[in-house]
Amino acid sequence: MTHILFITPYFPPEKAAPAVRLSETAMHLVKRGYQVTVLTTVPNYPTGIVPPEYRGYVIKKELLGGVRVVRVWSYTSPNKGFLRRILAQLSFGCLAPILGGKAVGHPDVIIVESPPLFDAIAARVLAWYKRCPFIFLISDLWPESAIQLGMLSNRLLINLAEWLEWSTYQRASSVWAVTEGIRRSLLQRGLSSEHVFLLTNGVDTAKFHPMPQAQARAELGWDNQFTILYAGTHGLSQGLETVLMAAEQLQDHRDISIVLVGDGATKADLITQAKQRDLKNVTFLDPQPHERMPLVWASADICLVPLRKVPLFEGALPSKMYEAMACARPIVLGVEGEARRMVEQEAGAALAVEPENADALASAILYLRENTELAEVLGQRGRTFVQNRFDREQLTIELETRIAKLLEKGEPVSEPRSLTPIDVAEVKSKTFQDMKL
Repeated sequence: MTHILFITPYFPPEKAAPAVRLSETAMHLVKRGYQVTVLTTVPNYPTGIVPPEYRGYVIKKELLGGVRVVRVWSYTSPNKGFLRRILAQLSFGCLAPILGGKAVGHPDVIIVESPPLFDAIAARVLAWYKRCPFIFLISDLWPESAIQLGMLSNRLLINLAEWLEWSTYQRASSVWAVTEGIRRSLLQRGLSSEHVFLLTNGVDTAKFHPMPQAQARAELGWDNQFTILYAGTHGLSQGLETVLMAAEQLQDHRDISIVLVGDGATKADLITQAKQRDLKNVTFLDPQPHERMPLVWASADICLVPLRKVPLFEGALPSKMYEAMACARPIVLGVEGEARRMVEQEAGAALAVEPENADALASAILYLRENTELAEVLGQRGRTFVQNRFDREQLTIELETRIAKLLEKGEPVSEPRSLTPIDVAEVKSKTFQDMKL
């Protein structure tokens, strides 16, 4: 039985998109006969607060949906304050192989996602020590995205991050790009087409499906206003200030309600801004359990998928749009490039507006409110589109094929001895098994 090890700091019960994406993929692989282990840390995203049942452990093991989960202690921090977040990410990347190296067993292949880029440290150490290949999964080009967003400007830190990024591309047995834009960028930077493969994100179309809006709203306790929904991370990348500016323009339309579901680094500031603007048509809700998200999507009349107007995001495909389409909900898309080509032009499932353009966003919302038949058509087109091309089960089968080809090569894994002081750490970690600090 092939043993696959995922390395990520994000895993359920966390609700972040990476946690959902990797857990669904892991569980589908288990159903298809693979042994799957996840090396992660304690739940804490985005607040930095660890639930009581996970506190005090150096290492803790769980079984979730057939997936073996090995959680190791690392420094945790709220998802705000750049340096503290970097420290938390670096902490996991360095400690995970030391504390969890023994517990994860002997994988045949390792899959590690960036960002956080520092997870690559754990993957490289464990791939060398376990003598197995690793796949470097790229969902965002980091540190380039941090530089373009103005989060990272220190030249020394940029150089170090770029060195880790590029050297990991070269050492990885394969590089997995989740968008064509990311794949194209990596090829332009010099990686070979044989080394990089494209496999997009997707959605479980059996779990996320259309349902009567009245039923969904009744279960959630929502009223019957025309509801505009944003569900996801409230961070620097999303530019949700634009949604608040559009809400200000829509205040005279008393039947329109804007609901923002989720959490993130900018949420507190967004709530303050909404109060300062006296936006009575805006409601902020806490993150919802993933199993309730089909109800949340089904309750919306329009779903928003915004990103900042940054060149790098022209290659982005936000994961929330797959779930919205699977639930047959029309989308107002504030993303240029690949996402617009896919969702507006190929799927015909969205109205696209210029990113960070509040006037255009407000106009699109009003247009769909007045043209309910078009909104219905957009939703149905989206459902058909993801069923045909982005169902999680089919994507998992494609990943199986990639893993099988990689293992057929039998490529040796090499890493400098100086990078892997794990020999002694393995012995130490054995004494930490399920012990509290």
